[in-house]
Amino acid sequence: MSGALIPAWVDGQLTPVDKLEVHQRGLRHKAISVFVTEGERVLLQRRALGKYHTPGLWTNTCCTHPHWDEDDLTCATRRLHEELGITGLSLNHVAEIEYRADVGGGLIEHEVVQVFTARAMADLKVIPNPDEVAATDWISLQALPAIVERSPDRFTPWLKIYLRDHADRIFSPA
Repeated sequence: MSGALIPAWVDGQLTPVDKLEVHQRGLRHKAISVFVTEGERVLLQRRALGKYHTPGLWTNTCCTHPHWDEDDLTCATRRLHEELGITGLSLNHVAEIEYRADVGGGLIEHEVVQVFTARAMADLKVIPNPDEVAATDWISLQALPAIVERSPDRFTPWLKIYLRDHADRIFSPA
């Protein structure tokens, strides 16, 4: 995990910074999030237990930080494949969202997130990478907010923010 350089703002300038340092210092940085839907369902993942923050929590289909000089769409496509073995989907950019959240262990996510969505067929092949993903599940978009409200400690801070403040932008029919 250490040694990965991600784009973060230092003194107002976008700079390559070690990922762990970014989160320890709470630096504002670039990120991507992807939501794959099939009909009225969304694919969620449970983060692997070995993740350095928010291990074992449920979150959106995938999320990450682009490498230095990597464009957002390339990053989103790459991580869908690396985390879930998903290929061949058409990703649509739907929003830019900025948030700041304590993710525990003295780490802060302060992200400027490019949010992508993709529609999948019911037979989508999902092959989770066990280093990244402990489990996956298709959840009804209509039921998801109530599930999160009943058990908020089971979900990542950013998923709760997305659902509370940005669901209309993320899930509105295009």
